[in-house]
Amino acid sequence: MTIDPQSYRETLGAFATGVTVVTGVMPEDGRPAGVTVSSFAAVSLAPPLILFCLGRGAACFDAFVHGERFAINVLTEDQLILSERFASRTDDKFEDVTFVTGASGCPLLPACLATLECTRTEVHDGGDHVIIIGRIDRMQRGEGRPLLHFRGGYDRIAPHA
Repeated sequence: MTIDPQSYRETLGAFATGVTVVTGVMPEDGRPAGVTVSSFAAVSLAPPLILFCLGRGAACFDAFVHGERFAINVLTEDQLILSERFASRTDDKFEDVTFVTGASGCPLLPACLATLECTRTEVHDGGDHVIIIGRIDRMQRGEGRPLLHFRGGYDRIAPHA
């Protein structure tokens, strides 16, 4: 059976995911780097490992494949603009974006649902993507409701009755 790429994308889009911005530092010049990612998952409790998938064509590819550290910023439903900014092809995604530098040296976005500072432990081939695994070194939780990606767009969880 041949899988049509568009049909594949639409079918997998039926799985709602949270939205993150993964941040790091470009190894060649120390500039902050970031990209919107919805393919993020827990891997292990002991040791605490997570993974995310990154397209090989991402402008910030080197920051995450060659950089030692990265941060996962889990977005709230009020941070859709940040998601769109870091998903764009804008040259300086951090222009006019407030952030603090974490202990990892990575940019941390404020008011996120969660922030995880990680050390990269492995990079695996994933076809047109790479799978990056990291050990969590520090984490913090925030407040709010998650921003969701569903069927090619953004969505929200309905409020509790």
